[in-house]
Amino acid sequence: MMIVKAPHKMLRTVLMFDAATCFAFGLLLCLGAGPLTSLFGLPTDLLLFAGLILFPCAVLMFIVAKQPNPSLALVWLIILGNLGWALGSIAILILPIGAPTAIGYGFVIMQALGVLGIAAFEYRTIARHSLSPAA
Repeated sequence: MMIVKAPHKMLRTVLMFDAATCFAFGLLLCLGAGPLTSLFGLPTDLLLFAGLILFPCAVLMFIVAKQPNPSLALVWLIILGNLGWALGSIAILILPIGAPTAIGYGFVIMQALGVLGIAAFEYRTIARHSLSPAA
């Protein structure tokens, strides 16, 4: 059985990028929750807890990215988690949570689009190469 290395390398690169952005945004939201509250018009606790959630996500992405052949089930979990994050982000703007400012709306929408882009790239990588746990 032949192991295809290139698709896994591409997928691992995308997952590492996803992990790095999760970690960076987690730091931004946790360390900057206070100042960002007034800038974004969103509750401090929401920003803080959103930031805290990103750390275990980043660890999972990092672990999967370090696998020689990333687990397809875990990659799907990451893709679905990214989709959930994007939907939750938009829900924050629709639900009566805080009073988002124009900058807050822009930030939430742009980061949701970024997360959707990463999820789409992860999906295209596994779909294009028909990656499976044995591949």
